[in-house]
Amino acid sequence: MISKLLIANRGEIACRVMRTAQEMGIATVAVYSDADAEALHVREADEAVHIGPSPAAESYLLGDRIIAAARAAGADAIHPGYGFLSENAAFARAVTEAGLVWVGPKPESIEAMGLKDAAKKLMRAAGVPVTPGYEGDDQSPGRLKSEADAIGYPVLIKAVAGGGGKGMRKVDAAEDFEAALASCRREAAASFGNDEVLLEKWITSPRHIEVQVFGDSHGNVVHLFERDCSLQRRHQKVIEEAPAPGMDEQTREAICAAAVRAAKAVDYEGAGTIEFIADASEGLRADRIFFMEMNTRLQVEHPVTEEITGVDLVEWQLRVASGEPIPLAQDELSIDGWAMEARLYAEDPVSGFLPSTGPLELLELPDGILRVETGVEEGDEVSPFYDPMIAKLVARGDTREEAIIDLAAGLYATRVWPVKTNAAFLLACLSDPVFQAGEVTTGLIAERGDALTQVAPVGDAEWQVAALSLFAPWFAAGEEPGAGPWGANFGFRLNRPDAPRITVQHLGERRTLMLEDCTGASGFSAPVESGVLVWRDAQPYLFTLPNFSGGGHSAADGAILAPMPGKVIAVDVEHGQAVDAGQRLLVLEAMKMEHALTAPFAGTVIELSVSEGSQVQVEAVLAVVEPAADT
Repeated sequence: MISKLLIANRGEIACRVMRTAQEMGIATVAVYSDADAEALHVREADEAVHIGPSPAAESYLLGDRIIAAARAAGADAIHPGYGFLSENAAFARAVTEAGLVWVGPKPESIEAMGLKDAAKKLMRAAGVPVTPGYEGDDQSPGRLKSEADAIGYPVLIKAVAGGGGKGMRKVDAAEDFEAALASCRREAAASFGNDEVLLEKWITSPRHIEVQVFGDSHGNVVHLFERDCSLQRRHQKVIEEAPAPGMDEQTREAICAAAVRAAKAVDYEGAGTIEFIADASEGLRADRIFFMEMNTRLQVEHPVTEEITGVDLVEWQLRVASGEPIPLAQDELSIDGWAMEARLYAEDPVSGFLPSTGPLELLELPDGILRVETGVEEGDEVSPFYDPMIAKLVARGDTREEAIIDLAAGLYATRVWPVKTNAAFLLACLSDPVFQAGEVTTGLIAERGDALTQVAPVGDAEWQVAALSLFAPWFAAGEEPGAGPWGANFGFRLNRPDAPRITVQHLGERRTLMLEDCTGASGFSAPVESGVLVWRDAQPYLFTLPNFSGGGHSAADGAILAPMPGKVIAVDVEHGQAVDAGQRLLVLEAMKMEHALTAPFAGTVIELSVSEGSQVQVEAVLAVVEPAADT
């Protein structure tokens, strides 16, 4: 058995692997960059080794530094987690050549499934159903166009080395093919260093079904049933569940058997996932489910499989990597209940899902209600250098309906501030009638448009809860009317006793409420430095007393606010300059993304607070535009 394990990753997956390893009596070693020096995975490890600067390309993606760290710490094995180097065959080979145990599949298996075109050919030979398409060596535009015409439109162009939704284009008509091909190739070359593509028939009602497989060095391969990952935004999974809704036993048996054949075709060892695309236009049918690709690693969504099977997949990984056989035979595995996972991200759905970074001044996750996998605690920071996941929230119930109810309850109980999250978006997805009916396709979120990201206006109940919460400290302290900030809010009426009133502010709007009218209000609230937060449908609203506001600018008065922390990389205007509505004023860079900030209306720049190179925090005032007289 492995005695000391280095985890070549960070965040929640590093913490997840450490937890199981430590329960098995295996010592753990963390690696960390400058940005992660005080991260949770570092604090939880038995020891930690620094591997470089904050950018992943200078730390977590440098295999030689990770191997050197393992040697320095005396580790005898490396677990890659997911992402980073987890599917890098060269790194896996370097680990084994260094005399260390690689907790993952053999490099040859990774290579066999690394390119989509080669993998599809291999799967077809193994009797695994493959989407109709073209994976040929002739990559000339003319040949690709003729093959697309033969397949029939719509078709999907996919980079053979692609992933994460990059290097993919749907083509609806023959006349659009050449432009889409050129665009796809440019993106593929820039992202993967390989511009070769394959073609697939576009599935009109697609569902993303995947099967968890596991192999060992003794020739055994089993499956642990399927997961449904159809709820996606731009090819990124949002909510995953197991088993797949609408899956009958005959179809399950067929797809799982195909997954086992796929794993055996590459002599697979360890945890892996066979991903299928299903044409669900007539429900799930065995003859309409096709192989897409294999992920030769542990998946982000592996907890839902663990919850319905009672298996610890990380424990299995460590045992199989140590040379042991798979702990259970196929006939010893079964489905018990339903599980669902939501990915809680530090991002702002209202602003196009821009990443939100900074300190987690308030972080309350629904432990006790759900299984929570996280790599942060209250007081930590969401870094701009890495994936902005805060936590995975996992519910388990006897039925799908119970899992949905429990996951929703967990989202209602989630509290994060001032970092923005997608909690309200996740709750809106759970509440969608198509999702609740179990009829989700991969296009649902795109079809719903802004409906899932709209923030509901503040209601009377939120104003009342805020008033009570803001008033409580002074009321509890026994202050007399006229004392402190409340003096102006205590009123007088003939024939009635003085009635306390309070003026509350939210995003520039003010209301004066009678406290006696608020006493029956109830809701979730939490005090913060600037006021009080009130939650509605997992969305936080900040309320303040007017004299807490500081008289600053708001976006409504022409202020240009930073949507996230970042660096100003371009300033296109000068103080006093006249600008048109929509004219670019400056560009902010954060998390490798550029965000152009434009004038909200025609006018004059009367304030310019930054210059090129300035580092700014979220909602900092960067510039102010005064509207033109006729605007």
